[in-house]
Amino acid sequence: MTRDHPLLPYAVTLLGVGLFSLMDALMKGAAIAVGAYSALLLRSFIGTALIGPVWLATRTARPTRAALRVHMTRGVVAAAMAFTFFWGIARIPLAEAIALSFVAPLIALYLAAILLGEQVRPRAVGASLLGLVGVAVILFGRVSSGDWHEGAGWGIASILASSMLYAWNLVLQRQQSQLAGPIEVAAWQNAMVALVLVLFAPLAFEMPGRDSWPTIAGAAVLAVSAALLFAWAYARAEAQALVPLEYSGFLWAMLFGWLFFAEAVRPPVLLGAGLIVAGCWIAAPRKPPEQTAV
Repeated sequence: MTRDHPLLPYAVTLLGVGLFSLMDALMKGAAIAVGAYSALLLRSFIGTALIGPVWLATRTARPTRAALRVHMTRGVVAAAMAFTFFWGIARIPLAEAIALSFVAPLIALYLAAILLGEQVRPRAVGASLLGLVGVAVILFGRVSSGDWHEGAGWGIASILASSMLYAWNLVLQRQQSQLAGPIEVAAWQNAMVALVLVLFAPLAFEMPGRDSWPTIAGAAVLAVSAALLFAWAYARAEAQALVPLEYSGFLWAMLFGWLFFAEAVRPPVLLGAGLIVAGCWIAAPRKPPEQTAV
């Protein structure tokens, strides 16, 4: 099989980040209008309807038992991760939420130590402390600006909870991409998220108005497209090489937050984001990335 250009997984990842960031902006608007739960549930159903038939038409075999186990695990994690994230961004600016979510790779270091028995190096401990300082700077900037309120506090807590789940998701994403193709990954993730969320429909579902449907449908198209791109890229390059590219999401969040919601970015958010990214960079392995042929 012809190997892909070594830089192609990086370009595809950057494109995926841009699409996901635009999807975040659409979902923020939908979450404000009808609630994070209803917007996410409908987005997942629409996404399943879009990609499910494609997978059924193109699959050559049933998913293996190992793949099914990862599909189901990641689906549950992704449902909780997405709900807490979208619930949070409905309450704080988009760029601030993305900056706080950047602690996920640092959390992943300790998650790998717990789940995989990996050793946490002293450099990683120092990097984690730098990341915590970045979070503290962002929180201090909000408090000192006089813009602290209960909704913002809960929004920040929700984003940080989502970041912990996202750290787990990063590990599962790499495992899933090695066991299944991009279309299967996207189909199962949308279907599993919808299946998990629909259990709570009798308690939390709110039918959106006519104006919200195009936004939710657009978010579903973007989510499926980005998931396909990420699955393709993560199957061809190591997660440790691609994860740093997700920091470009902060720039997209600044742009879309300003365009869609007229959100300004305070200097403490910029400084805090810089400290968190610096911590992740320090903690990142220095091993050169390898390309995996599929």
